[in-house]
Amino acid sequence: MKIAVSGKGGVGKTTFSALLIRALNDQGKHVLAIDADPDANLAAALGITDADKITPISEMKELIFERTGAKPGTMGGYFRLNPKVDDLPDALSKKLGNIKFMRLGEVKKGGGGCICPESTLLKALVTHIVLSRDEVVVMDMEAGIEHLGRATAMAVDKLIVVVEPGRRSIETAGHIKSLAADIGLKNISLVGNKIRSKEDEAFLSEHLKEFSFLGFMPYDDALIEADLKGVSPYETGVRAVDLVREMMTRL
Repeated sequence: MKIAVSGKGGVGKTTFSALLIRALNDQGKHVLAIDADPDANLAAALGITDADKITPISEMKELIFERTGAKPGTMGGYFRLNPKVDDLPDALSKKLGNIKFMRLGEVKKGGGGCICPESTLLKALVTHIVLSRDEVVVMDMEAGIEHLGRATAMAVDKLIVVVEPGRRSIETAGHIKSLAADIGLKNISLVGNKIRSKEDEAFLSEHLKEFSFLGFMPYDDALIEADLKGVSPYETGVRAVDLVREMMTRL
């Protein structure tokens, strides 16, 4: 199964992704965990202790030059549009149990887009991961789906958008749905997070009627404490762990 997770910054998208990945790992699944959000820290949320030492692939200048034939940061000119990437998930991933973790990093864009060696390598890698790998793949995305092209989006089994009670989060969910429709990604579900009451659940359900919800997770100070201490939320014994396991059965 190939799963992409998106949502507005701060809604708990990375926390949910980490709980889902660790729960899949506990089931004996082999999981390829992809941090595709430059502002997130999925490695730390998973419990990878030396997360700060993991170099994003977009910053591996020698690798990018070797695979594309062009130096990172250059625009125009000639470089390989279909670089070899099939060995990278095994060669570059950080291991934790049955989990292989990769951090894509950020492509610094100029103007309205980027056709450059870095983005070409990352897109080729994501395409390979989604279309050719036989693990469960969970991608922690930006508040959008920039790393997905039409071919890869069609192969994603589920786009999960994490939302919280609030107007901006609702607007972001609508924006992501529109972006997904543009590339043919239609299988979308929501996870409500930071729920303090039944009224919060009702608020999200009322304003997001066109979506289906996988479930809801409560507001929990223990999750915030885990983040501050650099501890995986999965190891704190919070109720959200059991709730994510229930959502897995619905997936």
